[in-house]
Amino acid sequence: MLNNHITTPDALEKKLYQLIIARLEGEGISSASYQEEIFKLVKRGIGGFIVFGGKKDEVKYFIDKIQSISETHLFIASDIERGVAQQIQNSTIFPCQMAIAAAIDKNRPEDIAILERAVKAIADGAKDIGINMPLIPVLDINQNPDNPIICTRAFSDNPEDVVWFGSEYIRTLESSGLISCAKHFPGHGDTSTDSHILLPVIHKSYEDLMNMDIMPFREAIKTGVSSIMIGHLSIPAIDYKPASLSKKIITGILREELGFDGLVLTDALNMNALKDVENIPVQCIKAGADILLHPMDVDFTVKQLLSALESKDITEEQIDSTIDRILTIKKKIKYDKQQFSYENHERLSSHITEMSITIVKNTPGILPTSERSKTHLVFYGDNKFFESPLKNYFKNTSSITDAMDLKNKIAIFAIFTSVAAWKGSSGIDKDERNRINELIRKSGNSIVISFGSPYVLRHFNRADVLIAAYEPTEQAQKAVIKCLIGNMDFKGRLPVKLNLDYS
Repeated sequence: MLNNHITTPDALEKKLYQLIIARLEGEGISSASYQEEIFKLVKRGIGGFIVFGGKKDEVKYFIDKIQSISETHLFIASDIERGVAQQIQNSTIFPCQMAIAAAIDKNRPEDIAILERAVKAIADGAKDIGINMPLIPVLDINQNPDNPIICTRAFSDNPEDVVWFGSEYIRTLESSGLISCAKHFPGHGDTSTDSHILLPVIHKSYEDLMNMDIMPFREAIKTGVSSIMIGHLSIPAIDYKPASLSKKIITGILREELGFDGLVLTDALNMNALKDVENIPVQCIKAGADILLHPMDVDFTVKQLLSALESKDITEEQIDSTIDRILTIKKKIKYDKQQFSYENHERLSSHITEMSITIVKNTPGILPTSERSKTHLVFYGDNKFFESPLKNYFKNTSSITDAMDLKNKIAIFAIFTSVAAWKGSSGIDKDERNRINELIRKSGNSIVISFGSPYVLRHFNRADVLIAAYEPTEQAQKAVIKCLIGNMDFKGRLPVKLNLDYS
């Protein structure tokens, strides 16, 4: 176990490595040289790893191996908002947080039981792999319809709903012996900028921030969240510095005002929001962060911290108190594994997806669309979704760039969008919107389905039917087909406000 009070150079370096969660490339672990790099970091005292990619059994075996050679338990973190399959092959994908909020009615005990089962399934899948720090839940309140990086990752635009769902996730994850992580403090929901690309600036007063964006984090602390991730966001009313480097935000608001005594993680330090900042790791630690997540170069980060200690820019006492906090949180992790069936998880996930499909506008007489000869399916979005259950069911299909005669047809527009880091948008551009609206005008009747951001639908108010499906998965497409042909009712409720655009 790490000794806080030994100050030999080697021991001091080990403490500094303990402050870092480094990237672990699941696809790379088949390489002996890559494994050796990881083993070196473990021997130097690394705090943990954030896992991206790889095959389930390979990643599971490798995590067991590095845990067995580590002096202290490693944090194994991963962005698994939609379950382990979001990162690792051969696992179960669950609906995104917004789809969960569309499916689950918090006033129905039977729905609450389904939600608990879903979060427990995500927890069991994580523990099976060896992930002990799932970086969930997202507690951002999605207030900006053009938010490129939160969008369907948020539960809702309603703070009370975000609080309720977030608390349910935290309770279940923590009772499963995992380290839950609320993100992205103090709130990434009211911006149209992706912090992977640029630094978002949030022009809100301190009071507005406390009453809205920070409310779910305050409640998460009361619920017992073990860790909170700080976003790379600038809030000039409090501090021009990014929140992840701001002592006013981390120490002043999160620690002192909200009384949080758990772990504070930075968001990934390789993001472009911080590209013009010098000596990032030292600034983060000075501001009050405990864990430096995903720095570009781990060894160089430790050198920067050592140099700051020598110059008294940071103190060893501060490092020791951070180590104490890290070791305390690591003791909370339970390493028991539950028996479960991946098939049952798949069925549960499909059931929740079916519960989430939401009808936003429904002109009588269009649905159900049982006569396939009268329908024409028009795709827009990523080509990888074109060979899909939807295309296989509706035989007459084309992309929006093809010439087509829709005059006596029911035109079904399937719009596929996704929320992804570095992408810069969660919607569709104006030219594509105009092209779809022109086709809507030329069709006999029209149905627009958003497989992704529900905000896309606000641009197509002239369509007869609007449907929100929240994500482009196969199971979402299968659920929509059932609803379209009348085999299943639309059960979802829209978790965000849509102002339909009549311009």
